[in-house]
Amino acid sequence: MTVLLERPAPRATPAPHRPPTARRDLFIDVLRLFGMALVVLQHWSIPLLSYDGVRITTGNALATPGVWTVTWISQVMPLVFFAGGAANAISFGRSTGGAPAWLAVRLRRLAWPVLALAAVWIPLPHLLLAAGLPAQPVEVGSRLTGQLLWFLAVYVIAVTLTPLMLRAHERYGLRVPAVLAAGAVLVDVLRFTSGLDWAGYLNIVFVWMTVHQLGFFYAQGRLTRPVPLAVGGFGLAALLVAYGPYPGSMIGLPGAEISNMAPPTLAMLAVAAGQLGLAVLLRPLIMRLRWQKVIGWAGPRIMTVYLWHMPALFVVTGLVVVGLGIDTPAPGSLAWFAGWPLWLGLLALVMYPLLRCFARFEEPPALPYGSASWSAMLAAGTLVGGGLLTLTVTGFAPGFAPVLALIAILGGLLLTAPAARA
Repeated sequence: MTVLLERPAPRATPAPHRPPTARRDLFIDVLRLFGMALVVLQHWSIPLLSYDGVRITTGNALATPGVWTVTWISQVMPLVFFAGGAANAISFGRSTGGAPAWLAVRLRRLAWPVLALAAVWIPLPHLLLAAGLPAQPVEVGSRLTGQLLWFLAVYVIAVTLTPLMLRAHERYGLRVPAVLAAGAVLVDVLRFTSGLDWAGYLNIVFVWMTVHQLGFFYAQGRLTRPVPLAVGGFGLAALLVAYGPYPGSMIGLPGAEISNMAPPTLAMLAVAAGQLGLAVLLRPLIMRLRWQKVIGWAGPRIMTVYLWHMPALFVVTGLVVVGLGIDTPAPGSLAWFAGWPLWLGLLALVMYPLLRCFARFEEPPALPYGSASWSAMLAAGTLVGGGLLTLTVTGFAPGFAPVLALIAILGGLLLTAPAARA
């Protein structure tokens, strides 16, 4: 991989662990917007839903034979983590309050919007069941709403480690992502040779931190050879799928024994490299377009869309599939293509008031910060990440676990507040 990155010329920097870039990068904002938009479009378009009067059955349109190739582009989480790494490097590089203070600000921005989601969804399943709605659809919706928080749980890890990983990046450069990628290889070897499937979850750290780390190189202007990165990444992914134990799809599909996504595999990391190379290769073309107004409107709302697009799907599903008894047409059929614009239009109509109501929670309140220390911020990151992980596993299904998760997130936020004075 050494041929893919340009070694920077020696230069003087005020702090060895901070990247020299101190400006906002529009390309990174575009990648984040594109990633989240494609996530929403995919989640709204691929469900196959039917209801028999008691249970709602879910399927995946991308399980159609041959359609898995689409997921090599539509699985955009690598781009989101890459953009997050670059944005964190740029943000940290221009901060002046020290690493713990920077981390306190980032944790507030990540955790605060989740409080509104939890405030609605912790009591909502109980209210729906009390109103007489069928239990199984309510439980499915409640669990899936929480499962999407996996991204924030992993991203909190990446953000918490950013100051340390930037220091390692400045000292060791390419060796850091190389070691992380080697860790992903060893995890897959252990997983597939020993049958210890649980070991694969270690790659949540190795795979996504590798991608996040590559964002640091972009922030320093060192991703200068995207063609070998794109060809090598997609080529390696093709070999792994053809001759290894990996499925072709980069998202989990019903009935599949192995998923490249949960937990992420070496094949996912290879596709990530291909996507990053392709994105950087297309950067000059992308930057010719006028994105400022789009980013200006969507930027302050992007987290709200991510958190609330699945609840919008559940509302429309409840009205159309459960209420009217209209099942999703077979994917690729004439009825599916004809109904798709109407389906998306209904979802957009439901999403609009949710956006108007909850976008205000994107910006945490202007409360004073405490005297940030590494110990306090590591504890805050642990509480916030642990709460998000709990919601990922249990969702908002009726029980005490979502309440504990909310308490943990609130505890993490309180650690960023000033201590009471005697």
